[in-house]
Amino acid sequence: MMLVLSAIFILLIIIIVGYFVSLYNSLVSIKNSIGKAWSNIDVLLKQRHDELLKLLESVKGYMNFEKEVLIKVTEARSAYANARTIPEKARADNMMSSTLKSLFAVAENYPQLKADEMFAQFQGRITQIESEIADRREFYNDSVYTFNTRIAQLPDVFIAKLLNYTPGEFFKAAETDKQDIDVKF
Repeated sequence: MMLVLSAIFILLIIIIVGYFVSLYNSLVSIKNSIGKAWSNIDVLLKQRHDELLKLLESVKGYMNFEKEVLIKVTEARSAYANARTIPEKARADNMMSSTLKSLFAVAENYPQLKADEMFAQFQGRITQIESEIADRREFYNDSVYTFNTRIAQLPDVFIAKLLNYTPGEFFKAAETDKQDIDVKF
């Protein structure tokens, strides 16, 4: 009888330990998916900044007196290059998104520029990258949501506290990105 009780107790311990190991592994996996999601955004942001140089070169000849827009694009690129943390990079990305809207709005005033094949190609590429970035931001926020929910639920909250896991920060649109661009013809 004692042998049976000992076996049941050992089996129960194995099940409980296995359960907590499973919880731990799933929390680590979700936390890592946040890092992966951010890395995917970061890669696209780098591509956007690289493509932006080509776009600016094609635009410069047409917009030599629209220096303010070109300065803002350069400042936004610099802000991203100097950003180190995810929130800093997110703010720099929001700055760039806003600046690109302004750039494309100003380009509307230049029919020759709109008709230029290189500009159209680069504008299309930037637009494609912007769409991909939006998709990755959504995946990132889904990952953060899942992680934040899990670390607040029982029994995961106990493991999360042991690991010092804190809620992740969502990627939010800047207030300026929510406003319409004033396009004048």
